Amino acid sequence: MTDGDTTLDYWRADLDEVPEEVWRHPSLEVLLLCDNRLGRVPARIGTLTALHTLDLGHNHLDAVPPEIGDLTGLTRYLYLHDNRLTELPDTLGALTRLGYLNVGENRLTALPATLGALTALVELRAQDNRLAELPDTLGGLTALRELWLRGNRLTGLPDGVRDLGELRELELRNNALEVVPEVLRGLPRLRRLDLRGNRLTELPHWVAELPSLEKLDLRWNDVRPAVGLLDALAGRGCVVLL
Repeated sequence: MTDGDTTLDYWRADLDEVPEEVWRHPSLEVLLLCDNRLGRVPARIGTLTALHTLDLGHNHLDAVPPEIGDLTGLTRYLYLHDNRLTELPDTLGALTRLGYLNVGENRLTALPATLGALTALVELRAQDNRLAELPDTLGGLTALRELWLRGNRLTGLPDGVRDLGELRELELRNNALEVVPEVLRGLPRLRRLDLRGNRLTELPHWVAELPSLEKLDLRWNDVRPAVGLLDALAGRGCVVLL
């Protein structure tokens, strides 16, 4: 235990199950179980309601218990990345005070619609999964600043993305986009847009109208933007990588 008995750190502890000691600390605020061999998380995880940070990344989990939704004290971080998850429980939508969620490097084919209730979320990482589409409720993430979707199977984005007025960084590298999603048009704070490794053949003129765009990465696409469009982007200080 560290930090006044509020943190338990089992990072790389060669564990294949959650230690019994965890359940003896109901006032635990930080629980780090990353880089182990955990195959399951007991439903008892929902009793640790004082947690603000939970790290279950880099394990062998193929499911997350629905009781994770009882952790309404999670305000900082929830790491579920690099596991074997094929779905997420709808109860994640109860974590309305969570600031950071990482579900990347799994086998997810969908994100739950309830995710849109996470109105305090600032960063969402869902990279390197098997996502072919996203729920329209994503537009409910009105505090979101970073959205990482690299390495999926996306052919477009839902209309709800229009409502992500705080979005600064959007990573769509290595997906199946044939056009730049028009739902990005007019996003007032979007600074960095990564579209590398898609199937783009043209760049719409409205991209030059994104008021805060600083970097546009189009590498590994067969796209040849009009000279006038590139000049317009460069003239307002936007770096374009082709």
